[in-house]
Amino acid sequence: MEHKLNSRVKNIQISGIRQFFNKVAKYPDAVQLTLGQPDFETPNHIKEAAKKAIDLNYTRYTKNPGDDELVEAASRFVKNKYNLTYNPQSEVITTVGASQAIDITMRTILQEGDEVILPGPVYPAYEPIIRLCGAIPVYIDTTDTGFKLAPAKLKQVLTEKTKAVMLPYPSNPTGVVLTEEELKDLAAVLREKDVFVVSDEIYSELNFEMPHHSIASLTGMREKTIVINGVSKSHSMTGWRIGFVFAPEEITRHILKVHQYNVSCASSISQKAASEALTAGEDDAEPMKKEYKKRRDYMYKRLIEIGMEVEYPQGAFYIFPSVSKTGLSSFDFATKLLEENKLAVVPGNAFSEYGEGYIRLSYAYSMENLKEALDRLEVFWKKLM
Repeated sequence: MEHKLNSRVKNIQISGIRQFFNKVAKYPDAVQLTLGQPDFETPNHIKEAAKKAIDLNYTRYTKNPGDDELVEAASRFVKNKYNLTYNPQSEVITTVGASQAIDITMRTILQEGDEVILPGPVYPAYEPIIRLCGAIPVYIDTTDTGFKLAPAKLKQVLTEKTKAVMLPYPSNPTGVVLTEEELKDLAAVLREKDVFVVSDEIYSELNFEMPHHSIASLTGMREKTIVINGVSKSHSMTGWRIGFVFAPEEITRHILKVHQYNVSCASSISQKAASEALTAGEDDAEPMKKEYKKRRDYMYKRLIEIGMEVEYPQGAFYIFPSVSKTGLSSFDFATKLLEENKLAVVPGNAFSEYGEGYIRLSYAYSMENLKEALDRLEVFWKKLM
């Protein structure tokens, strides 16, 4: 019966990140730098809040947008941290991770033939969702602009079919961030355009060099911006699956309909844990960020010493060095590295064609693991060069 399936589903591929992660399973002695998952445990006070919620039998459906306590905490959090103002009763939706937030947002705003602008290389989950909606991803090559979306390039691809621009910073896979001035330059292009901005800010608490800025905080941009965030990366809560959509009420009320029929509500227990994270744990990301920054500095220094070309990342926990001068494709480089030196990285072409010639290294691993990984990479690099 496979021939009866939705052709759009049949035509999308499993994430390149997961494809390579699955390949690594055949090499049990390989050192891993593949997954973007914090290696820290969820803070104890958050786990205790979840245990208490279970003991108090908080195990039924919540309101579709989320428990009142949580949406209020989320609203306060983004106000205190990023100067974003959203009414918790009508402009915040609690989702099953940022992934579901992206899905219901796209399904609400996109129609057949719409175009969505993506700065490549970029997180690979956006394109399949866009295509499942019958819309078309339009990539901008950012490899010659420091992996940042440049206003001049944005102007060139905006058309009457453009429905949305995806703004995913701090970036997975490159770790670059946009400064407030760079956001203002983009806003100057987008402010008068009849397009949505979907700002994926899941790594907002992992901005190393400066406070995080959201384009939604700029004059004239809140009205058209949908902000995606969550607690997965900030509080090391990937498995708890709590994300958020923040948007003006006239947009949120329609996204909520898709959310309602999609999942009803996020896990009640996870919501209680997230409430604790965003209140008592408002600054839980700080010690993690400090450690990621040390790891970032180590990774960057070692890669430069090895002789690799790499952009200095300022956020998230990824670094994206070039392997183009080896003459190998990203996939071949990553495959040979795994087979010959037992080091697992993600080939850059998993992040669109504009990631070709690069590899992604995650430093959401212990320093001991990173040192061993870079030693193996150095040996492999010297063999090739």
